[in-house]
Amino acid sequence: MCPFFLPTAGFTTYNYGMSKITDEKKRWEAETVEPVVARFPERSQQFETSSGVPVDRLYTPAVTDRDYIENLGFPGEYPFTRGVQPTMYRGRFWTMRQYAGFGSAAESNERYKFLLSQGQTGLSVAFDLPTQIGYDSDDPMALGEVGKVGVSIPTLADMAVLLDGIPLDRVSISMTINAPAAILLAMVIAVGKRQGVPMKSLRGTIQNDILKEYIARGTYIFPPRPSMRLITDIFDFCGREVPSWNTISVSGYHIREAGSTAAQEIAFTLSDGIAYVEAAIKAGQDVDRFADQISFFFNAHNNFMEEIAKFRAARRLWAKIMRERFKAKDPKSWRMRFHTQTAGSTLTAQQPENNVTRVALQALAAVMGGTQSLHTNGRDEALALPTQESAQIALRTQQIIAHESGVSDTIDPLAGSYYLEHLTDVLEQQAVEYIDQIDQMGGMLAAIEAGYVQGEIQDAAYQFQQELEQKKKIVVGVNRFTQEEDLRIDTLKLDPAIEASQRERLAALRAKRDNSKVAELRGQLAAAAAADDNLMPLFINCVEQDVTLGEICHTLRDVWGEYKPSFDL
Repeated sequence: MCPFFLPTAGFTTYNYGMSKITDEKKRWEAETVEPVVARFPERSQQFETSSGVPVDRLYTPAVTDRDYIENLGFPGEYPFTRGVQPTMYRGRFWTMRQYAGFGSAAESNERYKFLLSQGQTGLSVAFDLPTQIGYDSDDPMALGEVGKVGVSIPTLADMAVLLDGIPLDRVSISMTINAPAAILLAMVIAVGKRQGVPMKSLRGTIQNDILKEYIARGTYIFPPRPSMRLITDIFDFCGREVPSWNTISVSGYHIREAGSTAAQEIAFTLSDGIAYVEAAIKAGQDVDRFADQISFFFNAHNNFMEEIAKFRAARRLWAKIMRERFKAKDPKSWRMRFHTQTAGSTLTAQQPENNVTRVALQALAAVMGGTQSLHTNGRDEALALPTQESAQIALRTQQIIAHESGVSDTIDPLAGSYYLEHLTDVLEQQAVEYIDQIDQMGGMLAAIEAGYVQGEIQDAAYQFQQELEQKKKIVVGVNRFTQEEDLRIDTLKLDPAIEASQRERLAALRAKRDNSKVAELRGQLAAAAAADDNLMPLFINCVEQDVTLGEICHTLRDVWGEYKPSFDL
């Protein structure tokens, strides 16, 4: 293995050899550093990243002895450390996809059209809690939650309003939906038919990552095994009928929001991905047929260099897993394509204008790390859903990075930084150790059922909170640089009449539809769920006949039951 050097233009690089560099570093520390530190001590005895990786005073070529071609390579080629496209943002920018949805479908549609008019290049749909867990707006379980944290979409009619005027053959649609993901995808397909857009022309993503719901987020419905069956049904159906749709977005974002470290975010996300690939192969699917429709979703936190290293390490490790573990032959199957969202958990209610800076820093890390699409949070999201003004500022943040910063003009601009390459290696190795541990437990599903993954995240979150309270970690405006403040920031106010309006719409729909046909379809659905049929065609038929989201999910609950955690943390 030969060390790699990336000389700076205008300077001559001399390869003294690793031992010479190590000796010279020791001399520099003794002769130059120690006298200064004796007079002016450093801020801490131990520096580390947000995730606890120790940070040395200085990094030199002696920190790595890795082969350039094997470990970095070139963009668009294995191991994809430097990016999944040969030209990255020199060809086109990442998709600017602001996550939005609130209240009624009509209100959310207005927000989407506003964002598109301001230069957004893709949609990202936030659903309310009843929709996420498979209840209609008039269900007793939905009381008080309709339209609160996202848009209410219990029917195909609602989806049609949500996407009214949105050309589905030109605008990609991302949907943060998991347990009932197949049903919401069926609605998009049905709306596409009405627009005259064939399934093969639809572009977008469903999150569809149920394992992380059991780990960190909690919007699950069914037990793991039938939930996995729904996912492999989607893989199979979309591979044949909707080839440009990302069938899953394996999500580390919520794992990180729950308190994980960067290495845990990589490891637990990739272990979820491994479980999905294994399930699809077990269902008889060819890995090279479905792998290119798998995408990922990561968080971007404040430790700038660690986050860039995290993205690069995850991309390299997934390429190795797909090529070496699953023997995928197609290079497209090795690529990790991912969406990034800036970190909601880092936003503060105190001094909320500071969040603009945090979001900009996090977004820049995502771009430097090679993301394929990006959402930037609003400054006010620690207080409420973002206002239109906050959403526009968040979008402008991406546009300034794209058009004014210059970082998108060259590929992987920090590659070769001794510190960055060291961090990339460390995070990859830490992630591998976690993945090996999960494999020894019998895989991700077994590790979740044992509470192992949840416990690791809780321990990391507790440690961070302790360090925050002890001021070992500083959050500006929270535990240092605080001030008395009278918050005067405008926040989004939702109309409480939305829930009543949704109930009225559902009552009207049930009165005019063919309820005998609905009963017939629900019977067919129950029989198919108890058998091995692919459920996607039946879901499409159901929503087109005005069977509601809640009715479909209740039918499946009757067959499969609901998930109840069996562990006690």
